[in-house]
Formats: sequence, structure tokens, C-alpha cells
Amino acid sequence: MQNAVEKFKTNYRLQRKLIIVLFTIVPVVLLLVFAYLPLVKMIQYSLTDWDGISAHSNFVGLQNYKTVLTNPQYVQVFKVSLYYFAVSIIQLALAMLLAVILSFKVKFPNLWKGLIFFPYLINGVAIGFIFLYFYKQNGTLDTIMKFFGLNSWIKLWMGNRSTNNWAIAFTSLWRYTGYNFLLFLGAIQSVDPQIYEAADMDGANKWQQFRYIMFPAIREIFLVNVILSVSGSLSAFDTPYIMTNGANGTSTFVIQTINTAFKFNKLGLASAMAIVLLIIILIVTLIQRVVTRERD
Repeated sequence: MQNAVEKFKTNYRLQRKLIIVLFTIVPVVLLLVFAYLPLVKMIQYSLTDWDGISAHSNFVGLQNYKTVLTNPQYVQVFKVSLYYFAVSIIQLALAMLLAVILSFKVKFPNLWKGLIFFPYLINGVAIGFIFLYFYKQNGTLDTIMKFFGLNSWIKLWMGNRSTNNWAIAFTSLWRYTGYNFLLFLGAIQSVDPQIYEAADMDGANKWQQFRYIMFPAIREIFLVNVILSVSGSLSAFDTPYIMTNGANGTSTFVIQTINTAFKFNKLGLASAMAIVLLIIILIVTLIQRVVTRERD
């Protein structure tokens, strides 16, 4: 009887290990085939002048990377990313302000929270079309400005190089403020309410409560979002692609990469651009881990 029990336990352990191995193999194989293998091939392509069609390509070494980092046509897209990064800082400040206001007692707090967060739920393509009509000549924005007598401020928002990137970047302000607002509000509300009550009893005003209680609670999240804004600014795609298709100096890094690959048939150069973006995101991720790592 004892031998039967031991045999059953042995078979159970073997079956358990086999199931674990089988269930592990499937995701590992999928990861290798659809993630790491394409990455290796992309690195290989980035060292060639392959056009994506020909059966053969020539090895060019690091020439594609040199082009990405020195050619004004490609360096320009990094400058466009600065517009998105600048607006993302405004967006974080606005989200923090709204979170602080709604952390105090206000009327209809759930209504305001829903209205602020709702734009984040809308698809980026839909947002692109919404703001395309918002900014067009004699569109919604022009109508509003005429109503308030600001006719002298009206201009061709999407056709003017001095305003088009700002106009597109500000769509992210409307879209992502609610997401960051929710993160900040959650961090603020995670603080024990008794701390706020104690601060009130000690005579602390709202600014002092924000400075010494609220901001320390959201500081780490704020720093993480600032760092993530760098990668987000470089990887902006859907909204500017829908609104301008990268025309008139509005091409972002991702749009330029796609056009280089499929419009100009320079798969090798586009692969180098993708690797450069990957390296930047990895550096940003590393900085994020350093900033947010737990300290004793």
C-alpha cells in the first residue's frame, strides 16, 4: 500500500512538472518568434541598404545610424518631439492641480472626475478627426474666437508652421490629462485622512497641506510621468498621422520611420531609426527604475 502511495506521488510530481514545462514553452516560443527574432532581424537589416523588396542587400555598417543622427531631415523629427514634451509638462501640472482641487470637498466630485477622465477613453484616431474639424478654417475654434471678438488671433492653425505642431501637441493635453489626474488623485487619497485632520487642527492652510502632505505623496508618480513623457513624445503617432500625415513639418519620429520604410522603400534606414528609438526608450526606462527604486 505504501509503495502504491509513493508511486502515485512520484507520477503526480512528474505530471505537474510536465504541465508546468508545457505551459511555459508556449509563451516562450511565441515571445521568441514574435519579439526577439524580429528584433534580431531588424538589427541585421539596420546594417544594410535593403529596400524591402529585393532579394539581396548590401552591408553598409553604421552608415544608417550616422544618417539618422546627423541628417537634418531626420534630426528635425527630434525637434518636433519637443513640442509634445513641453505640452506634457503643462498636462502634468494641470492634472496635479485638478487632483488637488478635487481632493478637497467640492460639489459633485464624481461628475467632475468622470468628465476629466472621459477623453482618455476615446480612441486616438477619433480624437484626430475631432481636432481636425476643431482646428480647420472657420471651424469650432475660429467660431469660438469670433464669438469673443478675437478675430485678429484667427489664423490657419494646421497650415501655419508656427502653430501646427503646437495645435497637434495640445490634443494630448485634452486626451491624457484625465489619466494623470487619476494617478495623482489616487496617490493623494492614499494618505491617511487623519493626517489632513491633524494638519487642520494645527492650523495648516491648503498650500501647506499640499506642500508637506500631498506633493510628497505624488512626487514619485510625478517623476515617473515626466520620464515617461520623454518616450511618449518620441513615439507620438496616431493623432498627428490622422491630422496631417506628417506634412508641413509635423512628422514625428514614428511617422518618419513608417514613411522611410514603406513610402521611400528604405527598410534598412527605417530599421536603424527603430533601433535608435528602442535605445532611447531603454535609457528612459533605466532612468525611471533608478528614480523610483526603493531606498532604505
